[in-house]
Amino acid sequence: MKNQEGGKVNPALQEDINELIKRRHEELEELIKRNIEPYAYKYDVDSYSTDIKENYDKFEGKDVSIAGRLMAIRKMGKASFAQIQDFKGRIQIYLKKDELNEMYDAFKLMDIGDIVGVSGFVFKTRTGEITVHVKNLTLLAKSLRPIPIAKEVIDEKGNKKVYDQFSDKELRYRQRYVDLIVNPEVKDVFIKRSKIVTNLRRFLDDQGLLEVETPILQPLYGGAAARPFETYHNTLEMKLFLRIADELYLKRLIVGGFDGVYEISKDFRNEGMDRTHNPEFTMMELYVAYKDYIWMMDFVEKMIAEVTKSVFGSTKFNIEGHEIDFGEKWERISMVDELRKETGIDVLKAPDSELIEALKNRNVELTGTESKGKLIDELFSATVEHKLIHPTFVMDYPVELSPLAKKHRSKEGLVERFEGFVLGREICNAFSELNDPIDQLSRFQQQAKYKEAGDEEAHQIDYDYIRALEYGMPPTAGLGVGIDRLVMLLTNQPSIRDVILFPQMRKEK
Repeated sequence: MKNQEGGKVNPALQEDINELIKRRHEELEELIKRNIEPYAYKYDVDSYSTDIKENYDKFEGKDVSIAGRLMAIRKMGKASFAQIQDFKGRIQIYLKKDELNEMYDAFKLMDIGDIVGVSGFVFKTRTGEITVHVKNLTLLAKSLRPIPIAKEVIDEKGNKKVYDQFSDKELRYRQRYVDLIVNPEVKDVFIKRSKIVTNLRRFLDDQGLLEVETPILQPLYGGAAARPFETYHNTLEMKLFLRIADELYLKRLIVGGFDGVYEISKDFRNEGMDRTHNPEFTMMELYVAYKDYIWMMDFVEKMIAEVTKSVFGSTKFNIEGHEIDFGEKWERISMVDELRKETGIDVLKAPDSELIEALKNRNVELTGTESKGKLIDELFSATVEHKLIHPTFVMDYPVELSPLAKKHRSKEGLVERFEGFVLGREICNAFSELNDPIDQLSRFQQQAKYKEAGDEEAHQIDYDYIRALEYGMPPTAGLGVGIDRLVMLLTNQPSIRDVILFPQMRKEK
């Protein structure tokens, strides 16, 4: 077993923990002997801690019924104080023996972490703390494990020291339920996440787009450059893949006559994990007929500005020491031009050997199977990406990088594509969608050659998608937004695991 710092638990500490668990089991048995149900069926709640404290004038002297977890207890002879933590926050409660009788004695068998329901009236103590004077106490769930409550101690020099803090990241991700109990700021991140998704959906609905659902299990994976997870369907006797993107099915719907569709969904990629990558992640993809990538840039600016204003009350953020304003126009730059400025290389004309040399000089590791497009992308990541602090659209990518994007109408060798960057992180990707079935098949065939050469992330040939395009797809603009990365940015979190409730972890030892 490990402690919060990741090392081995001191045997004496482990013995103490075992003793605490043993004592709680003994308390449970005693409560049952006293005919007190330790795990209730229901409890009627009509008020919350924060509402009471923020509206004391309205609640003073009124009866309330609240429920939550005991987070601090000060037991005395004939009266006790405790702190209850509910969904919205904490509030103090006051209990008297001569009013609660046997339930006051039962309270002596309760611990920090137990979930209780209390009803009584609201008042202020002599020190001015808003408190619920308990008239009825009900045990709702007996906690059999001690919660790691942080303790603050001021030493003789006035320095504050914190003990028993539940701070180890791996342990917090693995035991998110404990993390949410003892670190209230974590709950706020996920409330913000939910509001961001809700407001994205509201914005898209208001723009006239239709929310749809497309297959998670797919006979062919596509729509992105990534390795898939594989599975097998016994009845159909065929291999299936967890989707890596929603794109090809959503564009089939544009072929079918929908003018605008979107999906907010889980996608899956069997790739490495780091602070911006989790194998299971949330994407929002949308496609709008008769539009192009220039129109989509304006759409993204408006969407992000409205969502940030709705959720946070402002378009201005201080993130990692930078003042970011999503209410302003995003800068628009050319990928090829920026690379020429940073490296002196015209990446479209340069031979692969020159790009490889430039990457090796920057200590970028290569497998030797990279296409020219991938070499250009790696060079961009190494030289430009981290400098894109303020909201920026990087436009016009090499055709090799974008097999599903339309060729640029005036620049040879490029496609009409942009990616949105903030603080050096990509948060969205968009195309003028390729709707020429002959060109699309040719692109797929080139991708197949990359795959044969060893590129495991190259796109497969999807002949059914080609058939759909042969029926005719109108000019279309498409967009993908990584929800997890967007939430990371707006809530100022350092890792994707901080915005996913239950991130993937290695097996617990």
